[in-house]
Amino acid sequence: MKQYLELVRHIRDQGVKKEDRTGTGTQSVFGYQMRFNLAEGFPLVTSKKVHLKSILHELLWFVRGDTNIRYLVENGVGIWNDWPYQSWLRQTGQDKDLPMYSPEWKAGMKVFIERIKTDDAFCEEFGDLGPVYGKQWRDFEGVDQLAQLVADIKSNPDSRRLIVSAWNPKDIPVMVKSGLPPCHSLFQFYVSEGRLSCQLYQRSADVFLGVPFNIASYAILTMMIAQVCGLELGDFVHTFGDAHLYSNHMDQVEEQLSRTTYALPTLAINPDVDNLFDFVFDDFELQNYQSHGPISAPVAV
Repeated sequence: MKQYLELVRHIRDQGVKKEDRTGTGTQSVFGYQMRFNLAEGFPLVTSKKVHLKSILHELLWFVRGDTNIRYLVENGVGIWNDWPYQSWLRQTGQDKDLPMYSPEWKAGMKVFIERIKTDDAFCEEFGDLGPVYGKQWRDFEGVDQLAQLVADIKSNPDSRRLIVSAWNPKDIPVMVKSGLPPCHSLFQFYVSEGRLSCQLYQRSADVFLGVPFNIASYAILTMMIAQVCGLELGDFVHTFGDAHLYSNHMDQVEEQLSRTTYALPTLAINPDVDNLFDFVFDDFELQNYQSHGPISAPVAV
C-alpha cells in the first residue's frame, strides 16, 4: 500500500494548515489521485490493522439502501455512531454537559446504542442519518442508481455514463443538519478489454482514519459488480478534492509512517452470487492478511 503511505507523507510534508467545521484544524492538500490494480491483490492497508468487518457491513448497508444505524450496531459496527448520538445530545440539551469522548459521554453512548437496538420508536427518530449514501444510491429522486448501473454495464459496457452520484443538491440542507453531506460525491465505472475499473471522486477525505476504509470499500464494490456482470478486475482509481490529516492525528501519522508494509492480502468472494443485492457478510473471506497493530485516533464530528 505504498500509494496510501505516499499520500500520507505528501500531506504531512506539503500540506497547508486549514481550519475546518469541526474546530480541530487540518493539514490539507487539494487534488490528488491514487491508482490500485485490483488484479494484483486486495488493497487493504497493512501498516495498521484495518477492521474489514466494519467495511463489509457498511458497504452492504449502503447497497441495501439503508440509512438507519440499527443494522450496523446489531452487527457490532460503530463507525457511524458518533453523528446520531451527538445529534441526539444536541436535540435533548445534553451536549453541554457531556463533552465529546469524556467518560460521561462514552457512558451515555452505551445507553444510546442500547436504545437504538431495543426501542423501535427511538431508533426510528434518532437512529436514522437522513438521505445519505444508501438513500442516494438506491433512490435518487426515484432512480435506483445501483440497479441501473448494473443493467447499463451489462447492456452497454462502453458507455461513459456509468455513474452513481451521492451528491443530491436538494437533500444537502437536510444532511447538513446532522453534519453528513456525502464525502464520496460520485463514482464512475469503465469497462475495457473485459475488465471493470472504478473511479471515486471524494470531495473531502480524513486520510488517517477514513481513507483506508474507503479504498477497501470501493475495491470490494468493484469486485462485486465485476462478478455479477461477468467481468475481470481492472483498477480502482481514488481521486480527492480536499485530502487532509487532522491536527490531532499527527502523532499517529508518524507512528504509521515508521512501520514497514506487508504483501497485500486477497479477498475471496462466493462465486455463486450473481445478483448485486444478494450478497451477505459470509460471502466474503479475507485471506493472508498480515498487518501491524491498530492505531486509534479520535473522530472529528
